[in-house]
Amino acid sequence: MLKQLFFKSVVLILLCFDVCLSQSIAEVYEPPHIKSIVFKQTDEQQFPLVAIGTPMVLEFDDLNGDEKNYYYKIKYFNHDWTPSNLFKSEFLDGFDNLRIENYQTSFNTLQPYTHYRLDLPNEQTKIRLSGNYMLEIYDEENLLIFSRRFLVYENQANITSGVYRPRDFQYYNTHQSIQFSISPEKGTYFRDPENQVHVVVLQNQQWENAISEVKPQFISGTQLEYRYNEKTRFEGGNEYLFFDTKDIRITGSNVSLVELNRLYESYLSTDILRRGYPYNYAADINGDFVVRTVLGNRDSTIEADYSWVHFSIATSVPLKEEVYVYGKFNNYNLGEENKMYYNPALEIYEGILLLKQGIYNYKYVTKTEENLDLNGVSGTHALTENSYLILVYYRNFGTRHDALIGIGNTSSFEIID
Repeated sequence: MLKQLFFKSVVLILLCFDVCLSQSIAEVYEPPHIKSIVFKQTDEQQFPLVAIGTPMVLEFDDLNGDEKNYYYKIKYFNHDWTPSNLFKSEFLDGFDNLRIENYQTSFNTLQPYTHYRLDLPNEQTKIRLSGNYMLEIYDEENLLIFSRRFLVYENQANITSGVYRPRDFQYYNTHQSIQFSISPEKGTYFRDPENQVHVVVLQNQQWENAISEVKPQFISGTQLEYRYNEKTRFEGGNEYLFFDTKDIRITGSNVSLVELNRLYESYLSTDILRRGYPYNYAADINGDFVVRTVLGNRDSTIEADYSWVHFSIATSVPLKEEVYVYGKFNNYNLGEENKMYYNPALEIYEGILLLKQGIYNYKYVTKTEENLDLNGVSGTHALTENSYLILVYYRNFGTRHDALIGIGNTSSFEIID
């Protein structure tokens, strides 16, 4: 009897462990005192996608300003962000769980902070395999502070792609369909491509509305064709709003008023609900932000200051959904910090965020318990300029990991009718 109970307990534990391993892992968002997280390839847009051996950098500020010690760990994942069963020595050369040694204290700023920088790869840590990774930052007590995804790729496949208007007239003016083809390197072929090749399509380098697990529509020789109209269809959305605080003392673009209290306070021009309005092109950086200052020696890493940025949307009637400010500045997270609240006296939604000097893209999104609507406030148009990233993963026979064998880039700037 005892042996049977023990056996059942062991089986139950193993089943629970297997379920935990099969769950997709999400990023851990930073606490309020961690700000301005930048994770990118050197001098590139803020999306950490690099070829093997190519340098990338993580930077962030700690507003406590007490030069605390932070440590980094690296984990490897399958194409669907479920944990891999690889040993760390199989995907890393060297070690992780090391202290971030490059940090500086802010200079001549009203808001004190400590700026941290981690360069990868480095002398202690090198990446061995292509695929999906998670970079985790821990404090001195080994508590996870935040985590960020990064991708390492190799060039073993060619991707050709384009953005098309949907054939369904219902979506013709509001959506964009991505069509593409994948071919392996010359002289090679994909084994069992329907099961071993996995594709992920990202709009504006965001994971929130990513499309995945799309099978090839047909195979022509060694080339995989994805000519779907519906399965790879995205809402076009609208161009992002923006503001400029690189000179924090004056009113920059879309900043209507500046006040100096303990910190500077930047009041943005009141926005409107753009849903239902005709499309109007405006250049943007697709939700990204750039830390920048024109003051001092222009070393933005330690001389850019922080200000309270006030957002507002005019509407005579409050919306049924919750409203949030949305952008790369907080990795598209929806939390209490960036939630908007309705002021019936002024008939506006109001929100306030502490942000470092620079140029920012943002938009407003709505959320209910069941649904996140990325374009409920801004509206959606087929003519909106969006960038699309196509990620191709392949698990070759005899391997235990999903290699990221190719990437494709396309834009809706010249959408095909």
